[in-house]
Amino acid sequence: MIVGTGIDIVEIDRIRRAVKKWGENFLSKIFTPREIKYSNSKRSAYQHLAGRFAAKEAALKALGVPRRTEVWWTQIEVFNDREGRPHMEFHKDALKLKKKRGVGKVLISLSHSKNYAVANAILLKCPKAARSQNPKSDRKDI
Repeated sequence: MIVGTGIDIVEIDRIRRAVKKWGENFLSKIFTPREIKYSNSKRSAYQHLAGRFAAKEAALKALGVPRRTEVWWTQIEVFNDREGRPHMEFHKDALKLKKKRGVGKVLISLSHSKNYAVANAILLKCPKAARSQNPKSDRKDI
């Protein structure tokens, strides 16, 4: 069951300008070392950074996180599996919020063009939480 959706679009040049202006200070506040390493290994690092930024923003929107929150950008991490599919991990306060909202799995999709990166996040209810809200689903005869 879907419990939240979010989408975000980012101008790649906005991320490039932020990195040029604030450098490592900006990168370390927004991205994890794994995200930075992955993006820097690509020919178009700013596109990959922008995609990860958009994915984090989409997930925060889907969770209904207010602008002022205890969740830090680096507590949400975007990475790719061996086949190149994007995934998202939650840490610390972001993980607590994810559990509080009853979210089990987060599906994300990222895309980018020359000028923009876009991402969406779909939050799926944790199976245990879904069963507890629907007692009939626990019956074996259904």
